[in-house]
Amino acid sequence: MRHLHLIALVALVLLLGTGAHAREYGTHDPKRLLTVTETPSGKQYGFDGAYLDQMLNDLAAHAKNYPPQFDTPQDRQRATQDVKVISGMLDTLVNVPNPNPDLLLRAAHLNGMGHNLEIPGAADKANTLFQRLLQLEPAHPRGNYLYGTFLAGAGKPREALPYLEKALAAGIADAAFTLGMAHLSLKDQDGALKYLEDYKRRRPGDANADRFIDAIRNGRIEVRSR
Repeated sequence: MRHLHLIALVALVLLLGTGAHAREYGTHDPKRLLTVTETPSGKQYGFDGAYLDQMLNDLAAHAKNYPPQFDTPQDRQRATQDVKVISGMLDTLVNVPNPNPDLLLRAAHLNGMGHNLEIPGAADKANTLFQRLLQLEPAHPRGNYLYGTFLAGAGKPREALPYLEKALAAGIADAAFTLGMAHLSLKDQDGALKYLEDYKRRRPGDANADRFIDAIRNGRIEVRSR
């Protein structure tokens, strides 16, 4: 899958962030995800979902969008390795007849970020996992939002629209921003403005919406893909 670049003379930093100010990627130990509890009947093995979410949140701060933003190449290498290891661990939990939807969502989101880190095969895996989740729960709000965001960032903005619209209808405000970006990538400036203005109403404190709206209205946005 290709990556989509939305480039504006004044808005590039807003969309991608500034690498120089990216926070340091944390040091994580994927082995901690596997837990062992001693019980009267013996050892019980489990999975630390809270620690998984902590790792996913840190990864998302750097690799939710393309290109990823890291302080150093070493941070990016560690993040890439973490994604590979965690993805392999989650494979054993989701490749079962009745997978847990929450784990499917996290595995799909993880591999979507793996795609942004240019891990071979991550895009196909993310796509399959998102589809499995939405077959189980077609109206899953966050599943639709993250899948739509993944598709939009992977150069498939038109395919992303119905998922993002479902997420927005379910109350996920951030879907309005991504819908604006998807319409912008399709060179539909009216649609982009419609959703960005909707996002502004839902998130009045986010100055990025105002800046994007101004950039679109003043012709300072160029859309390119690679």
